[in-house]
Amino acid sequence: MHTQHHGLGSGLAAASLLTNWKTRSISAENPTGAPGAGGREGNHLGVGRKGRPYIALVEGETKTIAEIEGAGIIQSMWITIPDRTGAGEYVLRDVVLRMYWDGAEQPSVEVPIGDFFCNGFGARCNINSLPIVVNPTGGFNCYLAMPFRSSARITVENQHPGEIPLFFYQINYQLVDELPAEAAYFHAQWRREKITTPARDYVILDGVRGRGRYIGTYLAWTALERYWWGEGEVKFYIDGDSEYPTICGTGAEDYFGGAWCFYEKKDGKLHEATYSTPYLGYPFNSRSDTTRPELFADDAMPMHGLYRWHLPDPVCFEEDLRVTVQQIGHNGRELFERSDDLSSVAYWYQDKPQAVFPAFPDVLARRPR
Repeated sequence: MHTQHHGLGSGLAAASLLTNWKTRSISAENPTGAPGAGGREGNHLGVGRKGRPYIALVEGETKTIAEIEGAGIIQSMWITIPDRTGAGEYVLRDVVLRMYWDGAEQPSVEVPIGDFFCNGFGARCNINSLPIVVNPTGGFNCYLAMPFRSSARITVENQHPGEIPLFFYQINYQLVDELPAEAAYFHAQWRREKITTPARDYVILDGVRGRGRYIGTYLAWTALERYWWGEGEVKFYIDGDSEYPTICGTGAEDYFGGAWCFYEKKDGKLHEATYSTPYLGYPFNSRSDTTRPELFADDAMPMHGLYRWHLPDPVCFEEDLRVTVQQIGHNGRELFERSDDLSSVAYWYQDKPQAVFPAFPDVLARRPR
């Protein structure tokens, strides 16, 4: 049986195929996704006239925004949220997105909501990739397929010091009769080291056991030292690799599809040029405090946001996987070991609905420098 008939085919070639899938969508206008249950709330325009397009997130509350029973595939998700409130900035780091598959107690996804959509540092930027798209202004979209066999649950936790009055969302999915045995569970994990240790590689992902495929990396990299920051190599330790990895890249800018420090000459000086493409991007480069530009226009450490999707070239593993990146710089004469502030999101699929995650940092430990 073709996987398209399980709801996993989403390309142009599958667009004409008729199936027995059941299309559903969860939003504030239809929080259960039930047939014929959308748009029932009313306002001054009358019943069914955009009566409940959003919800509020109370301070300290964990809100379940999707609870689905049966087998299915989440196929797209749209969210928008203010990046600051009257209670302060950093909303995008203060709200935590979690996803649970097939009744698992531990989440398979646990990421600050901005970082999940490749918007780290508590700041927004546009992303023009295939699986993650961020459009003006702060329209977060995800197109990664997320299959489940018996249930799915998605929550958002507001750890911000105050209510978030406007949280908009729409989660589109298909209910299916069954999934193929090879359909794996989606995972995403966030990590951070506020000050990395010189000559010790930063860990993007570790502790993964089982069979799967690694499909993406997002890095929010704050440079804490002078000179070029991205000479470090990205490494994949696959299926028992110990001291040395099976895959070792040639430098951070190379891993993200760029070259020669991303430099372009402008006004007689070299500048790092940003870009956003379907599989690779360096969309964010800022030396400004984007959360408080009215106070600190150019008073921040250099911040670099980068993504890489391994969709045409997934890193497949049968037993275990570990992913790291070095912090090595270049001062124009030679390489040197450096220390920076790194946070990351690892995206992967594996054969189990959950994995052992490290303790999730508290809200203050997640705040941008």
